[in-house]
Amino acid sequence: MPLPAVLRNLPLPIFGAPLFIVSNPKLVIAQCTAGIVGSMPALNARPAEQLDEWLAEITETLAAHDRAHPERPAAPFAINQIVHKSNDRLEHDLAVCARYKVPIVITSLGARTDVNDAVHGWGGIVMHDVINNAFARKAVEKGADGLVAVAAGAGGHAGVKSPFALVAEIREWFDGPLALSGAIATGGAVLAAQAMGADFAYVGSAFIATDEARVVDAYKQMIVASTSDDIVYSSLFTGVLGNYLKGSIRNAGLDPDALPDSDPTKMSFAGDATKAWKDIWGCGQGIGAIKAVVPAAELVARLASEYEAARAKFGSRQPTLAA
Repeated sequence: MPLPAVLRNLPLPIFGAPLFIVSNPKLVIAQCTAGIVGSMPALNARPAEQLDEWLAEITETLAAHDRAHPERPAAPFAINQIVHKSNDRLEHDLAVCARYKVPIVITSLGARTDVNDAVHGWGGIVMHDVINNAFARKAVEKGADGLVAVAAGAGGHAGVKSPFALVAEIREWFDGPLALSGAIATGGAVLAAQAMGADFAYVGSAFIATDEARVVDAYKQMIVASTSDDIVYSSLFTGVLGNYLKGSIRNAGLDPDALPDSDPTKMSFAGDATKAWKDIWGCGQGIGAIKAVVPAAELVARLASEYEAARAKFGSRQPTLAA
């Protein structure tokens, strides 16, 4: 199946993952103008009325960029919508997205036909987060255009499946747009995702350690100083299993090696209960590759350089037959 028009001809096959609390228009714009799909959660705009302002800023700035640089237009942007019942802003936020004809909507924590139909109604496409093959099938059956396979090692809410297994199982029956998420922080990993069968790499944690990310400097510096050994997988903070920085858990007075489980029915993403996300910092296992806090454009340039180097390296290799 050919990719939807909005996803064709990207300079680099990368989605900047929507980062709860972290992503903002400044980061999205920097990602898109650097040549990758930029994204943010709708719920990052607080109060809800701010979403209209943010989408105006993104669309107007990207349009101005395209007028000034017709030779290298910006990549499209995406808005993440949490479709779980705890999100009482969904109807409002979808209406705002419709007003701006958001080109890509990334849905998470539930697949809904009505949401997909709404996005299709204004000409957008839907990419849905999944952590296993069963959820992938349900999402496509309900009208999702593409999938984000969230494998082991991804930041924030993550699955436990090996990316090799998850992509292979999905590709047995699905030939639509597929992005792979999980510890991708180098250009070589982007190429590896494609080699496994994904169309795009989904890069999140690396963008937390950028100048544009809307987080305190201590969060960024902890990412730079940490490795995969400093990540803990827990359901305590939202009711859904996810990966977090051990250092932030210790700073909150908790033992990262002895965390209790949480009740998934108590999830909350839109009210005061989300304060935990300000103190407990989500992060994926790929952070060992992050050595400094840099502008987002510089990070994308590094990924592009590494990606081309990896392509050249493996493209020059000749197959060796066993004797």
